[in-house]
Amino acid sequence: MKNVKDLQVEGKVVLVRVDFNVPQKNGVISDNNRIVAALPTIKELLSKNAKVVLMSHLGKIKHKEAPEVVEAQKAKNNMAPVSVELAKLLPGVNVKFCPATRGEELKNSVASLNNGEVLLVQNTRYEKGEEKNDPELSKEWASLCDAFVMDAFGSAHRAHASTYGVPEILKAEGKQTAIGFLVEKEVVALKRVVDVPAENHPYIAILGGFKVSDKIKVIESLLKKCDKIIIGGAMAYTFQKALGKNIGDSPFEPDFVDYAKRMYESGKILLPVDAVVANDFENPTDIQVLDEIPAGYQGMDIGPKTRELYKAEIAKAKTVFWNGPMGVFERDEFTAGTVAVCSACAELKGAFTVIGGGDSASAAKKLGFKEKFSHVSTGGGASLEMIENDGHLPGIDVIGE
Repeated sequence: MKNVKDLQVEGKVVLVRVDFNVPQKNGVISDNNRIVAALPTIKELLSKNAKVVLMSHLGKIKHKEAPEVVEAQKAKNNMAPVSVELAKLLPGVNVKFCPATRGEELKNSVASLNNGEVLLVQNTRYEKGEEKNDPELSKEWASLCDAFVMDAFGSAHRAHASTYGVPEILKAEGKQTAIGFLVEKEVVALKRVVDVPAENHPYIAILGGFKVSDKIKVIESLLKKCDKIIIGGAMAYTFQKALGKNIGDSPFEPDFVDYAKRMYESGKILLPVDAVVANDFENPTDIQVLDEIPAGYQGMDIGPKTRELYKAEIAKAKTVFWNGPMGVFERDEFTAGTVAVCSACAELKGAFTVIGGGDSASAAKKLGFKEKFSHVSTGGGASLEMIENDGHLPGIDVIGE
């Protein structure tokens, strides 16, 4: 697969799909990590004297809502503040912003670019055809550029116009397509948890989060690849319900109880043996550690016996994939389970440990463990789908050889 280093693009327009889906409030970016992560690819293209056009989505825009609701969502997810932040991170580079997502204004903005300049285009989701991979929209965007670089791993599992339609057209036209440094790093790291040779076993997967239904395909895929799957978070209660355990008022998915029971019968799934429980989610006044959860209480974290059980299992691992916290880690009273998993992974010697983005990445960062992992993915959904699909994602596969 071609890398951005392989491109011959001096004086050419290069469209780069980046992931600038960053948190902002009142026009202020609160976390610029995703912008910073794209800088190596942008700088590589600038060093080649290219004209760099950047496209990204930001937030959600539901085009089926009433027009005034759509307009409010657009205002909230305006990409203009991102261009200001990007300009700060690229001193000496002329960073322009185009408020239009198609039409003459966009064409003129691209045409006015000089070599070594950057143009950030307004939020791709302003266009309702973006998420539908509308062929006319893809054709218009593809017509703007001479080459395409995919560097938005967090969107690589979506076959949208900006992630799939554009490179598909350019490839058919014989134009250059490549992956950026960020995507290359993700692919190299995640393939090590997709296809794990015997010498890198035991391979342990740790899955948390809220719903079993969100992770059905990844559980099925991991059962074929892993030696053990450790379950935490609210999804554990669906499994425990399937085994006839008392789960009190803890959330579970009735439609997936039979499925959970079948998965458990594989013999590879490890479940909590105790829990930190509370009498109320929002304002708990009674917090206890119990083996089973009585009515009026719900599980908020794995308990101390489970923490020791999980740490002992993780200690055997040579490869670890983790997606989903063990409890309500945002609350100090319920962080111990997630801390235990983080520290157990951090203590492994010579193992390859991956966090599959999402809340796990947030938890590791908040708790000070992010640097202790071999790789922390920038895409939660994308990393899960890469495992589900044995290393394939549409936004990467379309780049091809």
